[in-house]
Amino acid sequence: MILPCILSPFRGFPLRFSMKEWIFPGNAMATALISVYDKTGLLPLAKGLVNLGWDLLATGGTLKALGEAGVPVREVADYTGAPEAFGGRVKTLHPRIHGGLLFRRDDPAHVADAARLGIGPIDLVVVNLYPFEATVAKPGVTAAECIEQIDIGGPSMIRSASKNHATVTVLTDPNQYESFLKKQAEGTWSLEDRRACALAAFQRTAAYDAAISAWMASGALGEGLPERLSIGLEAKQTLRYGENPHQPAAFYVRPGAPAEGIAACRQLQGKELSFNNLLDADAAARTVFQFAAPSCVIVKHNNPCGVGRGPHVLEAFLKAQAGDPVSSFGGIAAFNRPVGVEVAQAMVQSFWEVVMAPAFSPEALALFAAKKQLRLLETPATWPLSAHGLDLRSIGGGFLVQRPDDAFTPVDQWQVKATGKGPKPLVEDMVLAQTVAKAVKSNAIVLVRDGGTVGIGAGQMSRVDSVEIACRKAGDRARGSILGSDAFFPFADGLELAAQHGVSAIIEPGGSLRDKDVIEAAQRLGVWLFFTGTRHFRH
Repeated sequence: MILPCILSPFRGFPLRFSMKEWIFPGNAMATALISVYDKTGLLPLAKGLVNLGWDLLATGGTLKALGEAGVPVREVADYTGAPEAFGGRVKTLHPRIHGGLLFRRDDPAHVADAARLGIGPIDLVVVNLYPFEATVAKPGVTAAECIEQIDIGGPSMIRSASKNHATVTVLTDPNQYESFLKKQAEGTWSLEDRRACALAAFQRTAAYDAAISAWMASGALGEGLPERLSIGLEAKQTLRYGENPHQPAAFYVRPGAPAEGIAACRQLQGKELSFNNLLDADAAARTVFQFAAPSCVIVKHNNPCGVGRGPHVLEAFLKAQAGDPVSSFGGIAAFNRPVGVEVAQAMVQSFWEVVMAPAFSPEALALFAAKKQLRLLETPATWPLSAHGLDLRSIGGGFLVQRPDDAFTPVDQWQVKATGKGPKPLVEDMVLAQTVAKAVKSNAIVLVRDGGTVGIGAGQMSRVDSVEIACRKAGDRARGSILGSDAFFPFADGLELAAQHGVSAIIEPGGSLRDKDVIEAAQRLGVWLFFTGTRHFRH
């Protein structure tokens, strides 16, 4: 069946297609609409289509680029008979565009409607969207500028073409162009290919809408959480495997968002970072950048095993390593200050998986270069406590979402519940103990003395067991140390055990039904006891 020529109002652009050609567009795909912000690969694609006998439609900057390159192309406004309006906000929102994309070529009623309305088929849409994500990431950008980067026509065409992917192709990524042209020339472009492109297109518009909704919600909810949470992510790095070799894994980021944390690091040397490396690196950096003084945090299996601060980075490192020399071996070390040759000389005597710092001196890099497998990460100057202000975890059937634990009660607001026999502890050591306790898996007990951790008990089901582990690791160094606890002591036994090992001060949030027993034990044993009023569980 050959349809009669549709007398188009589009300046002598007659449309002649057989029903067979509409049903099987791979045999006679004749019209492509191209409207791209990112013009990567545009000219080779357009020239390739023309060489294959295609008619091209285009808008705005795409039309100009093709015209200047001498590529035969027709303006969409000419094709529709409707000029662009409202500063370009309305260009492709027209029945002859969306009808040409959406009508089913295998449905006689649709074909008859297309003939009656003078709508020809558009068999290929090449669209990429306004750079909304990149725009909102710019410092100082205004709300009005962000609004203007919300693409309307692009997503509309993408959705229309994707819905009708049985006969229409949509390309949303320049990386798709070469394969499309090659298969078109070979006559092998298939329904499977069109379905894959439609999937990629819907994923792109979903991520785009998620970015817009996240921007509109930002700052509007305070500490609350949205009723609906949309997070569009793209893979930044495929990892060799996850926590174990049989688990596929990748590192994802929100496209267009400002690079921060791990995404803002630059690897200077060493092997590829693994899933576990990234987890531990984040844990180390998240902790070390909470300190104002030069500091070092060493992490093993997502728990700090040594933390030190000092007037310079070398002292901070030596204190951190001395906190638990055995566990530190093979750990990840993070610094909040540049690393120089003195630190590098001390570090190359042992084995490290990753070393992180805001900068490395040329002399330090030269020393580390001898350790070919050692991963060096140059970090940004700050580190977020979570990605985009949200802490997400998956559980069976859904996700748990919370705001990050960014609270810390100032020392001058702590309540003194018992006065010890010795002098009042140094504020710097008390802050160190409690800050590290925030970073340790619960039940968390941290012993600090003279600017460094000397014993850490982590992840035990019983708090008194964590005390026992921390004191055992500290040995004689427990005497005169300060104990930081992430949560209250449910019984006096934990405090009593710490006192037996010579711990001089204990910091905990309070709030137990047996606080009175704990306070009485501290007073009886001559141990300083401070209540912060803030719990810091980390499961």
